[in-house]
Amino acid sequence: MGASGEQSDIVSIYMGAEDVKIILFGATGMVGQGVLRECLRDPEVERVLVIGRSSIGIQDEMVREIVHRDFLDFSNIEDQLGGYNACFFCLGVSSVGMAEQDYTRVTYDFTMAAAQVLAKQNPGMTFIYVSGTGTDSSEHGRLMWARVKGKTENALFKLPLKAYMFRPGYIQPLGGIKSKTKLYGALYSVVGVFYPMLLAMFPKYVTTSEQVGRAMICVAKRGAAKRWLENDDINHCCDDGAA
Repeated sequence: MGASGEQSDIVSIYMGAEDVKIILFGATGMVGQGVLRECLRDPEVERVLVIGRSSIGIQDEMVREIVHRDFLDFSNIEDQLGGYNACFFCLGVSSVGMAEQDYTRVTYDFTMAAAQVLAKQNPGMTFIYVSGTGTDSSEHGRLMWARVKGKTENALFKLPLKAYMFRPGYIQPLGGIKSKTKLYGALYSVVGVFYPMLLAMFPKYVTTSEQVGRAMICVAKRGAAKRWLENDDINHCCDDGAA
């Protein structure tokens, strides 16, 4: 399906009684940590396959891990990626200080290499990509990161996947989740004190790691009425009748 304006016509797709089998990318990052935590807390998640360039160091019977170094080539693990019905792609980097070519390599090339293999192994699977508020679907805007994210979103829609784009604003980590970047970790600690105030003032632009994780699982279970989920959609997509 192309990235058109017909998102309101998309019918929610239900998995019924089938448990969710998830492939997770980016589990060492703040967003991915939070998503994994929610997966392990949900009784309808049967198993999680974590793919990363370093080990997450978690011992849990629900979790299987593949340490894979080359995110441009998944051919040597391709035969291990079948049998899953959802992928949560939380891998990402800050664009600060990065050249567009380098940012594109991580943001677009890594994502598409993984998505193309998964579309082959699990055609029609739910693929949730963590983008961001302000992503530029036209691919021609002024902000480099927004153009590259928009290009990635558009390319994902062209694959035989049930692709959904999550566009969160500010994400407050909860449940002991921490950023690997010390500066960001300090920022989250400070902002966390004022989060209730931020939520009251800007409810459509802030969320938490728990809400993002739960929202992904809800979409994997029952689909969503939109293919682009902005911050407010993420916060409410688990509400009764929201999907």
